[in-house]
Amino acid sequence: MSKTNNAESEAKHSCCSNKKDPSGEVTPNKDEIQQGKVDALNSVNAAETEEHQLIIDGASCASCVTKIEKALRAVKGVKSADMNFAQRSVIVTGNVKDASLITAVEIAGYNAKVDTSGSEEEALDEKEKADWQYYKKLMRDMTIALLLGVPLMIYGLMIGEMTVNTTGERIGWLAVGLATLGVMYFSGKHFYIGAWNSLKNHSANMDTLIALGTGTAWVYSMVVVAVPELLPQMARHVYFEATAMIIGLINLGLALEVKARGKTSEAIKRLIGLQAKTARVVRDGKDIDIPIEDVLLNDLIRVRPGEKISVDGLVVEGHTAVDESMLTGEPMPVEKSDGDKVVAGTINKSGSVVFKATRVGKDTALAQIINMVKRAQNSKPPIGRLADVISAYFVPVIMIIAVLSALAWLNFGPSSAVAFAIVSATTVLIIACPCALGLATPMSVMVGVGKAAEAGVLIRNGEALQTASKITTMILDKTGTITEGAPKVTDLLLAEGQIRQHVLMLAASIEAGSEHPLAMAILESAKEQGIEARRVSAFASIAGKGVEAVLDDSQLLFGNEKLMKERSIDIRAFIDRAQTLAEEAKTPMYFAINNKIAAVIAVADPIKTDSIEAIKRLQSNGIRIVMLTGDNRLTAKAIASKVGITEFVAEVMPEDKANKVAQLQKEGEIVGMTGDGINDAPALAHANVGFAIGTGTDVAIESADITLMRGSLHGLADAIAVSKATLTNIKQNLFGAFIYNVAGVPIAAGILYPFFGLLLSPIIAGAAMAFSSLTVVTNANRLRFFKAKDH
Repeated sequence: MSKTNNAESEAKHSCCSNKKDPSGEVTPNKDEIQQGKVDALNSVNAAETEEHQLIIDGASCASCVTKIEKALRAVKGVKSADMNFAQRSVIVTGNVKDASLITAVEIAGYNAKVDTSGSEEEALDEKEKADWQYYKKLMRDMTIALLLGVPLMIYGLMIGEMTVNTTGERIGWLAVGLATLGVMYFSGKHFYIGAWNSLKNHSANMDTLIALGTGTAWVYSMVVVAVPELLPQMARHVYFEATAMIIGLINLGLALEVKARGKTSEAIKRLIGLQAKTARVVRDGKDIDIPIEDVLLNDLIRVRPGEKISVDGLVVEGHTAVDESMLTGEPMPVEKSDGDKVVAGTINKSGSVVFKATRVGKDTALAQIINMVKRAQNSKPPIGRLADVISAYFVPVIMIIAVLSALAWLNFGPSSAVAFAIVSATTVLIIACPCALGLATPMSVMVGVGKAAEAGVLIRNGEALQTASKITTMILDKTGTITEGAPKVTDLLLAEGQIRQHVLMLAASIEAGSEHPLAMAILESAKEQGIEARRVSAFASIAGKGVEAVLDDSQLLFGNEKLMKERSIDIRAFIDRAQTLAEEAKTPMYFAINNKIAAVIAVADPIKTDSIEAIKRLQSNGIRIVMLTGDNRLTAKAIASKVGITEFVAEVMPEDKANKVAQLQKEGEIVGMTGDGINDAPALAHANVGFAIGTGTDVAIESADITLMRGSLHGLADAIAVSKATLTNIKQNLFGAFIYNVAGVPIAAGILYPFFGLLLSPIIAGAAMAFSSLTVVTNANRLRFFKAKDH
């Protein structure tokens, strides 16, 4: 297509067709938009059905997660059940009653209750109170156990032998044994109850290992005290200190874990903290402060400088600047005046405004963001499901290893083989801690999703979080993604003797009847300059070429080069400059008054100020960038060249975008797709990860896996950076958990004894088990300090 033809084709907007936007990209008509929204709503309704959130009590490790999820999924009507071990909560979707779900969990050996908290803030408060009470209980249990265990350990190391050879020693150790039994009851009964519940359900978990380990040590010691003559002299050793110390140390580890994991909820806390508690409603001419729960749709709400916006709405009075950085990451305040949207949770910086409530309660954007972040934090990436599968087999395998270890010592051990067998079996049971495996993934996901939300990136699920780190090709839509998506008048070339204000008034008047974006751009330009459009007569649309009308006896003609030539209007003085504008990705249109050329008006969709830098960030990460657009090739080439993209496809239809995604996937690429319009929805849904621009359509957002709250493409690089950091953190956690068990279990079984005479103490095993979980939680919390690149 020639440069001139480009101008001609772009000027076709003036006809009645509304199939293309100013740059040639497909713009759906109203029916298509409405149908798209209906389809999106239907898909959302179908996906949501009913959602139930349960609080789980008694889950102690990853194997418990698998059992609980399996039990819930077996309930008729349940579509999905996903448990967050770190939160001890499970979200179930499907048509099912709460009572059925609770019964299923109880049959599996655990306790459950429905989350009845009325608001997110209440839920968080209740959870923090429950965690605090649990922390205090664990610390109390730890103190009781160590008050007995530490003196016994000091006695054994520094004062005397912990053996039974005399009647006096039997009486003394019997008293210690009873005291240890008291510790087992007061400080460790939750382990034994958990183990018993698992046994009743023909399964095993972390509690089983602890109960078996500590129980074995205590029972053996009591046998030594009760009938020492049945055992060889060398085997009359008691291990009461091991039982007390193990219970104390594991309780200490759990307490520290509870405290540390509370920090992973900071992102949700900050989002909830954005919510205003009251709103100043204007009723009967008076300002009344009421709780935001009582705000109704269409209420008029006054906001003064420094106050939070309480609900979503539209400004009806006043002018101000609003700080939206807490939701979008955009650092600069945004100007708001009559007709502009305001969002709950943002802060009014300068002026006083009155706005009309359009969305309240759980319908506000902030409430939906909080809900989306919570759901994402509860979801699991594929790597987390692998850990769950391994954990399901972990406890039985450890129990078998403990038995084999004991048999090996009994058959091949030195004298006092029974004592060595007891020690090795107990140590194996205690050191194998599957809870670290269970925590490895959800803790990192919770922190990672929260960090992304802080950067204005909303991640819908764990799978998207993981896949985003592997993206090799990113497809970018042009209009509204790379560009602003709001065409503006960029150039106004006047013929000799013409006055700018007059020409713009006439152009706005003839375009006032059109809803096309190009016409809107001219009207907006006139409005900005205080020019009002006037009513024209004899308006006519000339298919594919332009429009004509009459105003104050002046014959107006507005359209492309072809139209001008057909009407024999001399435009030679402007042709070269019009072609130059076309090469700059602008759309030049000719305007004639009384059959004489009066001006050339160029309209363009400006490139976002930070698109070039953001695309460079993606390219520097080794990501291949492809631009797709319905625009003509000349304009697409100009835009691609400006932003540094070498690969682009022009004049594509919506279905072609999805086909391009599929083609790249067949080539082995992991494809990310970024768009904002209804026409991008198929490609967004088809991509490995779909990124929706938050300022785009609802349909695009519903079709995407990740939503960028602000329009900047920096959000893409931020999302990928957070994804990579989170996945690395998960791998570190899983490596730490696996290597701990791979190295710890053989040592506990006594593999080093034949070479170095080294056999691990059960007390050391208990300490290692307690701190393995703490290590995972601490490593996950390191993500809280991750910061995407400043931009």
